[in-house]
Amino acid sequence: QVQLVESGGGLVQAGGSLRLSCAASGRTFSSYAMGWFRQAPGQEREFVAAISWSGGSTKYDDSVKGRFTISRDNAKNTVYLQMNSLKPEDTAVYYCARNPRGVLTTTLTWYDYWGQGTQVTVSS
Repeated sequence: QVQLVESGGGLVQAGGSLRLSCAASGRTFSSYAMGWFRQAPGQEREFVAAISWSGGSTKYDDSVKGRFTISRDNAKNTVYLQMNSLKPEDTAVYYCARNPRGVLTTTLTWYDYWGQGTQVTVSS
């Protein structure tokens, strides 16, 4: 089965940066769009960013637009989330997920495989 493993989370000061990675072990990684979601304590999981299979198209939630950048390296079976100008409200567990549909989507239920998550904590 497809396996997704996130890494790169940690504790940073407000205004700092982190780069998250999501490594995929399954076949045909390059055939799928991918997304990043996050979930803070007591809150629902929410959309952060998505990227097409080729990397040519991206989509961001308004809360991270201009600060976060999603990218992918299909040769390495890895998708990234570069997070700059981090704010305390960015604190959450970040998850990567596979999108089996042919279009980018912000809808959580459209994703079929999920990683275990990586914790990002931003202090003020």
